Amino acid sequence: MRHWAAIGFTAVTLTACSPVAAADPVDPRLGGPCAAVTDGAMTWLPGEGAPLVCVGGQWQTVTTPYPSSDRWLSYGPTLTLHGGARQNPALEPGRWTATPLDADGRCRAEQVSVTYGRVDGPARVDEGAPGAPLSLEVIPRLLTIEMSGDCLWQRSAD
Repeated sequence: MRHWAAIGFTAVTLTACSPVAAADPVDPRLGGPCAAVTDGAMTWLPGEGAPLVCVGGQWQTVTTPYPSSDRWLSYGPTLTLHGGARQNPALEPGRWTATPLDADGRCRAEQVSVTYGRVDGPARVDEGAPGAPLSLEVIPRLLTIEMSGDCLWQRSAD
């Protein structure tokens, strides 16, 4: 009888631990759990109209009409955001740091800027080493930025 009780306890313990594993910060889903490290960060699911924000351990839809943040999460697919060269930018220029969410992760940003409606030239590309944070300057006349890698992007306080 003790043998069966121990097996039952083990099964309950594994079930209780399952939600912790589901709180993977790089797999956001509406209503799903998010890790404390991503609290306050936004992300955009492919094909969705509104971004998600991690609030109190849960991914929720952003309800403001012009979402903007100083913290973004990129994961899996490339996250493309608009900058100050367009109305209602999703992020502001300045010093940013991208931190990989796993030991071998690599963060990459490709920025396109414009002057008077014309693209300034080739995209600016910044890429970090595996597992290392990437520091970069988001350019003032940013049209778009493509963020890739399973990374948390944060604007530095000036």
